[in-house]
Amino acid sequence: MAPPRRLHISTFVLLVFAIFSLSHPIRATDEKGQLLQDLNKYRASLNLSTLKENKNADCFADQMAQQYKSQPCTNTTGSDTVPGTETQFSNYPDLLANCNLNTTDTRDGMVMPACVPNLDPSLVLSNYTESQYNGYLNDSKYTEAGISSEGNWVVVVLTTDTSGGNFAPETSLAPKIGVTCTSLSLLLGFFLVLVSYKLI
Repeated sequence: MAPPRRLHISTFVLLVFAIFSLSHPIRATDEKGQLLQDLNKYRASLNLSTLKENKNADCFADQMAQQYKSQPCTNTTGSDTVPGTETQFSNYPDLLANCNLNTTDTRDGMVMPACVPNLDPSLVLSNYTESQYNGYLNDSKYTEAGISSEGNWVVVVLTTDTSGGNFAPETSLAPKIGVTCTSLSLLLGFFLVLVSYKLI
């Protein structure tokens, strides 16, 4: 009878890393991270607190960027939009719901879309610091941010540390069940691999 197979330690480590990666996707440090860093340098020059990343705001920024991505850049869009003429999306509640958010916890936040051809970093930054948006960036009530981009559009979502703008997700059962099922599936898969290699 053949001896029981033993899982080589490097294979075991790779397996654990793969499972961890599936449950915790690695977020690329791209232009989003650079923009947040640049916005914080701007705020530091005004002696304002650093904007921390808010993952729920990130999610909503992504939802909004998806809505804007097919719209062309003009001199009346994004940061050049005349106040009161901003694009209104009829599916706005659905976009919030996609991130397990609602209007109660987001009403004091600020959504700031900007359209910059090829998302040139210096132009993106100036679209926030040298436009009507700088009034919000200069406001100390905003403490966290979410950022996403699609095509020529970038969306910055500012949040507060109050219940009306902290972008805290709804505490519904459905998202918890989804997360729990995913975690249990990963653990079950891990357990079956260990059993198959007779490690437990």
